[in-house]
Amino acid sequence: MNHLPFENWLLNDMPITSEQQRELDVHLRNCSYCSALAETGRLLNTTKMAAPAAGFTMRFQSRLATRKIEEHRRKLLGALLFILGGSALVMWLTAPYVLSFLAAPSTWISVVVSWFIYLETTLVALVNAGLVIFTIIPKFMPPFAWMVLISAFAGISLLWSVSIWRFAQRGMPQGV
Repeated sequence: MNHLPFENWLLNDMPITSEQQRELDVHLRNCSYCSALAETGRLLNTTKMAAPAAGFTMRFQSRLATRKIEEHRRKLLGALLFILGGSALVMWLTAPYVLSFLAAPSTWISVVVSWFIYLETTLVALVNAGLVIFTIIPKFMPPFAWMVLISAFAGISLLWSVSIWRFAQRGMPQGV
């Protein structure tokens, strides 16, 4: 049985039309779940709210202020411990390199030069491999495959542009 509209009518405090009220009355006669829900709602609406004890707001506000101060202290202590621990870890990891850097300049100069040579040879190898791939691939793909690939890229680009435009429109205020 579909209880959704009847549950919404019973749980929301919004007025319903006379036709909806008739449907609800018929449904309540046949459905024990919804009639129990309606009875619970009636009982909750007729129950008198208990007043808080005297001085409740003052006690609550003072506890809230105390807890905020404690939470601020805990966060500050946690951040301090995090920074100190991270700094100690970084110093522990970099200490051998710093010591060797200060001890023998010829060693670190040779390491830096060899690293730049490695970086340059790697980039040259990647560029040469890319050139080989881009000269060979067009010979293996028929023109139809290129047309499908370019069309797919254009469609994805159009979809991306439209989605960016729609997101930008959502954030902008509507006119007066």
